[in-house]
Amino acid sequence: NNIGMSSLVSAFSPPLQLKLIDPTQYRFEHLATQMKWRLQEGRGEAVYQIGVDDNGMLVGLSEEDLRSSLKTLGRMAEKVGADITILREREVDHDADIPRKIAEVLIRKVPDDQQFLDLRVAVLGNVDSGKSTLLGVLTQGELDNGRGRARLNLFRHLHEIQTGRTSSISFEILGFNSKGEVVNYSESRTAEEICESASKMITFIDLAGHHKYLKTTIFGLTSYCPDFAMLVVSANTGIAGTTREHLGLAMALKVPIFIVVSKVDLCKRDTVERTVRQLERILKQPGCNKVPLVVSTADDAVTAAQQFAQSPSITPIFTVSSVSGESLNLLKVFFNIIPPLSNSKEQEELMQQLTEFQVDEIYTVPDVGTVVGGTLYSGICREGEQLVVGPTDSGQFLKLTVCSIQRNRSACRVLRAGQAATLALDTFDRSLLRKGMVMVSPEMNPTICWLFEAEIVLLFHAKTFHKGFQVTVHVGNIRQTATVKAVHGKEELRTGEKAVVCFKFIKHPEYLKVGAKLLFREGATKGIGQFSSIAATELGCQRLEL
Repeated sequence: NNIGMSSLVSAFSPPLQLKLIDPTQYRFEHLATQMKWRLQEGRGEAVYQIGVDDNGMLVGLSEEDLRSSLKTLGRMAEKVGADITILREREVDHDADIPRKIAEVLIRKVPDDQQFLDLRVAVLGNVDSGKSTLLGVLTQGELDNGRGRARLNLFRHLHEIQTGRTSSISFEILGFNSKGEVVNYSESRTAEEICESASKMITFIDLAGHHKYLKTTIFGLTSYCPDFAMLVVSANTGIAGTTREHLGLAMALKVPIFIVVSKVDLCKRDTVERTVRQLERILKQPGCNKVPLVVSTADDAVTAAQQFAQSPSITPIFTVSSVSGESLNLLKVFFNIIPPLSNSKEQEELMQQLTEFQVDEIYTVPDVGTVVGGTLYSGICREGEQLVVGPTDSGQFLKLTVCSIQRNRSACRVLRAGQAATLALDTFDRSLLRKGMVMVSPEMNPTICWLFEAEIVLLFHAKTFHKGFQVTVHVGNIRQTATVKAVHGKEELRTGEKAVVCFKFIKHPEYLKVGAKLLFREGATKGIGQFSSIAATELGCQRLEL
């Protein structure tokens, strides 16, 4: 019995012809080794299809053969220390007397050097679309009462509780164990317990929906390097307020996006369908070029997760209710299966570079001292590591020591590229730190930047964009006002035009890299671009201006 079986770990995975019913010992060892390699490639996850021929033909297997194949797959997973979850089984329509089935199976093994698989999801959407409530329901495990009870645990400030509006960035975690079951606060677990029992962790970055907090939302998108963005749209109001703006921001920053239509319990089916059609229309427009995929069954959720990971143009759309709980299980299935975007090779390359940690948050913790939160952009950071932090207002980098590290509220010895964490710096003077700084390895000899050139596209501007104009520039964790010193080759720019523009920071120097993406705004003015050159001194500034 030959069974075709292909892994969805990598777009380049070769199709395989496998005999999974009573394989010889040599064949079994070979298959187990192959599974181990596929798990490494997929950073701990692989999806196998059983009953599918090498050319993609849905051949199907008899019930007995399918059970025997799944048993062999289970033995292979056990040998490599992985867990197996059957995602779906379905019958294939062949005019045979015996019904034939295919199955899709998720194999998951947490890499030996990691505590859990980690994905970051930025949550976007207009004010009052139900973002915080949805996260409260997913992470607390209790449905909302219709008056916002579920979101109370997510708010960080009194004024947020009083107005019901998020104004700051908060983080929430949703775990899945190796069998694909949800691990959250529902059984009065602490964050440490969730981290211990979860093999996959989704970190939600809850961003502000109100227009006056737009700078905070942009900071969350550029600084925390989310793997995906979840755009929440209220079924009863449709595409309103900042929805289009948030969609545009995610697309400009090339963050893959999926959509959740919330509050479906408040509307008739017709209203929900109208909102979904409205979304489909916008996603298909020339500027977006997305392929909407409405998820209505568990089967759709599995398909959506696999296709979304393989093609950035696929945009899954879910319709859920945080009050009745409608379709929330489909969203959980999707989160459980969705794989990380970067593969193990890219991760390895980043880890071999010198240490670079972006400072996003600064705290003073009693009995601990100064603590910074942020993301490790490259390299590896260990407890006791000597780093330099800067640039200060005068352009210097200061020495410091990392005393301890915490990830998702639990202690951690080693931090790897792409991971977010908080680092304790003991008695280091907090007043010397600010958001936007970097902590780097001293061997890097970091340089500072006052003035930079960027190839930009002006997305929208009410008048004309010219020399002397001031904009707020967002680059990663940096947010600072800069003045336009020169627009090369043109006197002024209008909406939709491209140019190489020379900017100068007005307050203090920053640490930048050529090739990094930037986003700038001022009132209704918006633009995106990429750094082409940077300069550290006034002399360098003059050269760039020339």
